[in-house]
Amino acid sequence: MGWFPCSGSSKQTSKKRKKKKDSTNSVQLGSEKLKAKNLLGSKDDVKDGESSQIAAKTFTFRELAAAARNFRGDCLLGEGGFGRVYKGRLDSNQIVAIKQLDRNGLQGNREFLVEVLMLSLLHHPNLVNLIGYCADGDQRLLVYEYMPLGSLDDHLHDLTPAKKVLDWNTRMKIAAGAAKGLEYLHDKASPPVIYRDLKCSNILLGEGYHPKLSDFGLAKLGPVGDNTHVSTRVMGTYGYCAPEYAMTGQLTLKSDVYSFGVVLLEIITGRKAIENSKTGGEHNLVAWARPLFKERRKFSQMADPVLQGQYPVRGLYQALAVAAMCVHEQPNMRPVIADVVTALSYLAAQRFDSDSTQGVQNSRWTPATPPRTKRDGDKRQKGGSSEARW
Repeated sequence: MGWFPCSGSSKQTSKKRKKKKDSTNSVQLGSEKLKAKNLLGSKDDVKDGESSQIAAKTFTFRELAAAARNFRGDCLLGEGGFGRVYKGRLDSNQIVAIKQLDRNGLQGNREFLVEVLMLSLLHHPNLVNLIGYCADGDQRLLVYEYMPLGSLDDHLHDLTPAKKVLDWNTRMKIAAGAAKGLEYLHDKASPPVIYRDLKCSNILLGEGYHPKLSDFGLAKLGPVGDNTHVSTRVMGTYGYCAPEYAMTGQLTLKSDVYSFGVVLLEIITGRKAIENSKTGGEHNLVAWARPLFKERRKFSQMADPVLQGQYPVRGLYQALAVAAMCVHEQPNMRPVIADVVTALSYLAAQRFDSDSTQGVQNSRWTPATPPRTKRDGDKRQKGGSSEARW
């Protein structure tokens, strides 16, 4: 779609042309909203009231420039292929994150619109909250709730001495929360949504390390009815992309499960999905991990060294088992995200006592469920078990 920049050769016509430009802009954006809402489904496909209007607030560029102090360097939170993210304060005194899309960057008008629509119509405690957007002239900005602890990537990789190391309990809490956000997109949204860009830098952390998925510019509506996949051009981030999607362009919900498996491996190992500083078998995280999955005695070698042995052996084995299934080469062998949520919620509910004097060997757990009774033991002898085995 075309956008009309401010222009004019005389003062007499400048106001008239500006008014026409604003009107055209509004009509075009409204038309694109309608198209995207039709793609997201009819009123019968989404919850009552969600399809009737876009909940996000519209801002002028001047408002957001003032909120971010004219996008000064000391307000910069981060930068990526999409553009830059700034910390800002609205007139209401609310602290926000303002993403200014690079007009020459990777995220164009379509991705901007998808993000506005997705985050306006989809709401969950583990999805970042979109407050509003700006589409003045050729300016494209998105306004989100401010996530004070930054991204998961900030807490796993290239740590500074001042940065606190994530303990095992916190890592499992983050993994379970991110999985719940993905479960909402896959199982609760109608039609289902394929996130397509799950990675550590897109998992933002709020107070108490509460995780929320962000950046929905690449999100795609999943297959419905008898369809098994969606065919699309390959988009995403190298190292997180499912192999079958990268080769064929056939996108499924299991593509997201693979990406989640890579993220879970990063959480467990502290390694990056792609280590440019390493060569051979250690360059790609999944390629490095696959041989180790087959030898249980090497599982301890996969734990993040910065944990210094402060993790439960059983919890480590179970978490690695979940990750191994998620990154399985065959998509039909990967679990559905609901099963991943069940497993990780169980692990997150266990409280590892990091004060144990002997670290791993004497790791103590506070069980989330009561100890087994004699009846439970009898059931187990007969082959029954109330525990999910991973």
